[in-house]
Amino acid sequence: MNWLDNGDVLANIGEFLAEDIGRGDITTQSTVDPNVRGRGKFLAKEYLVICGIEVAEAVFFNLDAESMEIETSFNEGDEVEEGTVFATLIGAADVLLTGERVALNLLQRMSGVATLTRQYVKAVEGTGAQIVDTRKTTPGLRLLEKYAVTVGGGKNHRMGLDDGVLIKDNHITLAGGITEAVSAAKERVGHLHKIEVEITNWAQLREAITAGADIVMLDNQSPDEAAKLVEMSRNLNPAVLIEASGGMELDRVRSYAEAGVDLISVGRLTHSAKAVDISFKIQTI
Repeated sequence: MNWLDNGDVLANIGEFLAEDIGRGDITTQSTVDPNVRGRGKFLAKEYLVICGIEVAEAVFFNLDAESMEIETSFNEGDEVEEGTVFATLIGAADVLLTGERVALNLLQRMSGVATLTRQYVKAVEGTGAQIVDTRKTTPGLRLLEKYAVTVGGGKNHRMGLDDGVLIKDNHITLAGGITEAVSAAKERVGHLHKIEVEITNWAQLREAITAGADIVMLDNQSPDEAAKLVEMSRNLNPAVLIEASGGMELDRVRSYAEAGVDLISVGRLTHSAKAVDISFKIQTI
């Protein structure tokens, strides 16, 4: 399913526009004849993975659903080089000007997340490990940023706190221990929910698996330490999934994949992805 077919994902476009336009685009209104039509071209000014064409289109259609036309031969997830015009919008020139900044902000942000994700995915190719995101997203943009991760080839971790059980250090402390936390979760959540436990050493790993955890998260381990914990986990219960997390720099993520983990969660996919450079040039037609 394309997430963008879900109206909830694009429901905030009107709010984004209202924040930027306020009482009206006074510059455009005072300088551009409303009868003029224009053609706006999205130009990649660096290598990038395209993500957000439909979102950018929705910005302009929100302003004028009648006269807008989009032309593109590219798909979400396509890689393009610097200098590539990857989409063109045709419509009222004043609408193109008014929607330009919001459309670019979203397109640059989403393409930035997809581009960084693609780099991580390529870095672990052939290992069997999957790159997953986290909840470290921009408030209000989580669905779009997580969609961008999938466009880049990554997978989604929890969408929110209601999406799964992830017992971390503070939960363990407040519950009285790993066994107590896992037991309490098993009693209170539905049978379809997986239970994941964050661990930092062999004793915690053993306790989590013995208590019935479905997934263990190896937090802030070196690649060598991770490899040892993976071997121990496989010996205890080969069905338990193993996730590595914490400080996953691009230049060393493959070493964690080669340690044998199933999942590598990377917060920087969404909290530190650089917005890519895209321009939107408009000409009259």
